[in-house]
Amino acid sequence: MKNPLENFRSHGGRAEAGRLGKIILYMLVDAACINLSIAIAVGLWFGGSIPGSKTTYVPDEAWAWFWRMAVAAPIICFVVYFAFRLYSSLWKYANIDELFKIFLATFISFVLIYLYGFWFASGGSEMLRSRRLMFLAWVLDFMLFVSSRLGYRGLMRSFVFVSHMASSRAGLKRVMVIGAGFAGYGVVRGILGAPVRDRLPVLIVDGDSEKNNAYILGVRVVSGLDRIPEYAVKFQIDEIIVALPNADPREQQEVYRRCASTDCRIKIIPSISDITEGVPSPRDINISDLLFRDEVVLDTKNISDYLSKRTVLVTGGGGSIGSELCRQIAKFAPAGIIIFDIYENHAYELANELLARNPGINVMVKIGSVRDPGRLDEIFSQYMPQVIFHAAAHKHVPLMEDCPGEAVKNNIFGTLNVVKCADKYGAERFVMLSTDKAVNPASVMGATKRVTELIVQDQAARSKTKYMIVRFGNVLGSRGSVIPKFQEQIAWGGPVTITHPDMERYFMTIPEAARLVLQAAGLGKSGNIFVLDMGEPVKIVELAKNLIKLSGYQPDKDIKIEYTGLRPGEKLHEELIMEEERGQMQVTCHKKIFMARPTNFDSRQLERHLRELSRLSQRSSGDVVAYLQEMLQGFNPHSGDTRMTM
Repeated sequence: MKNPLENFRSHGGRAEAGRLGKIILYMLVDAACINLSIAIAVGLWFGGSIPGSKTTYVPDEAWAWFWRMAVAAPIICFVVYFAFRLYSSLWKYANIDELFKIFLATFISFVLIYLYGFWFASGGSEMLRSRRLMFLAWVLDFMLFVSSRLGYRGLMRSFVFVSHMASSRAGLKRVMVIGAGFAGYGVVRGILGAPVRDRLPVLIVDGDSEKNNAYILGVRVVSGLDRIPEYAVKFQIDEIIVALPNADPREQQEVYRRCASTDCRIKIIPSISDITEGVPSPRDINISDLLFRDEVVLDTKNISDYLSKRTVLVTGGGGSIGSELCRQIAKFAPAGIIIFDIYENHAYELANELLARNPGINVMVKIGSVRDPGRLDEIFSQYMPQVIFHAAAHKHVPLMEDCPGEAVKNNIFGTLNVVKCADKYGAERFVMLSTDKAVNPASVMGATKRVTELIVQDQAARSKTKYMIVRFGNVLGSRGSVIPKFQEQIAWGGPVTITHPDMERYFMTIPEAARLVLQAAGLGKSGNIFVLDMGEPVKIVELAKNLIKLSGYQPDKDIKIEYTGLRPGEKLHEELIMEEERGQMQVTCHKKIFMARPTNFDSRQLERHLRELSRLSQRSSGDVVAYLQEMLQGFNPHSGDTRMTM
């Protein structure tokens, strides 16, 4: 059996031999084209077909000159062509830039050929020093060169167009393309040139009225992006491909929403970087596209200043937010990343991913629980992390209602353990991830997160370590969140269950949340709570309907929506700031991050509360909930809605 390395070498050798063979073939073709061009030019010139010529035959002297040039001219061209890297080009990707390179390279080549012929090969004959003769030869060679490189593409495009016009359209999915630019053209060409013909481009819709009733590869263009739903019905469209990679984000979002209002399957080209071989690569639209938000622009210098060459510990590093934090942190050249998690599988997979994407990075996976102070002390003493992102927490609201003691042990005392270690070992920065459910909490989970905010703020007042809190709402696609649940229910054929038709939540994507957490960690003073701008709240029922449509079904027709009633600890509307924080909110240098100063509370009383909570968490659940309610005036278990906006 061959060694894998030998296989690789032999494959690489064959590929190299193939490239060399192709270059030699091109050189032979070019030599023939160059000499043919000169021969035709000489024949036309001396044959009397060119204005200004005085002879009607080709003299022997001219043919003798041609044969003297037959070797030198190709050599001159080869040197110029290699200088312009024409033998390294992939001609199936050729565009107008490549055409300009051909123009320039052939022109320079024939200038040099003319000079060579003038000084060395003309034999003193003035009639063989004609610039017009050489100009004619250059024009002919340019046409032959372009034909030799791009003729195949032109022939194939003609074949695609003719086959499209002649092919049967029965049984094909009818496709509407949005956008009559380069991306839209590429989509149409890709469909028509596909090896398996299962789709038919029927219509192209564009916002430019000047393109109305034009045709691209035989497909009609119509104007009016606001008429997408109407066109979908009129032309019996099965699939819509949105090809607007360079459009304004707001325009893209509006187009996505119009497409989502149809019964069609939707695909999009999100950015120009997805276009390869001149053919866009559409992907299925997802729910985050419909909840589009402006891209987060980071102050990378600010982040790099506190992450570069630092050892960074991420608790809960294998979770949805924790893992994305690790991915983002890896871009800022840290001295090392410690992934601390109790679940080894996700942590292990993340470490492999980070190592593959960032060769040379120092990644360590440490298994353990934040509830174990001994394990935390061992890790802090060994690695001395300078920056800590604390993302470990129990976050499932209904489960924590059933297990309040476990929520207290993990969320409150787990956080306390990490907070103390950060101070004990002199960490530079500690960042805790909090939640909107901590504001006027109606659930045990929210109440425990509010207590952790107080713990962090209390420690900030007495430590040299910078302690910060970042508070945000729901994250699209995180484990245990509503999107994966809806997707599973749709896959099972429904029903999709929603607790209440009026329930709404704030949402952001996982990458957006992670980036803003990193940015917030570089702002402000110790003890501050940073609140992320979550945009407008989204009704859960609308989220479910859009997700059903994106899956190719119709809400309440193919997939039923059922309302099950509010679960313990749930509120109809979440809040981002507390009443006492409202007058203290400040803008920061980042438009998506707001800051609240620490609220006043009794530090000694907090310590007494924590001691009592520790004792009660080992006993009955009812005592824990009652004591949390006594401890937090805003905690109203199983309360109704108390709507508050930012």
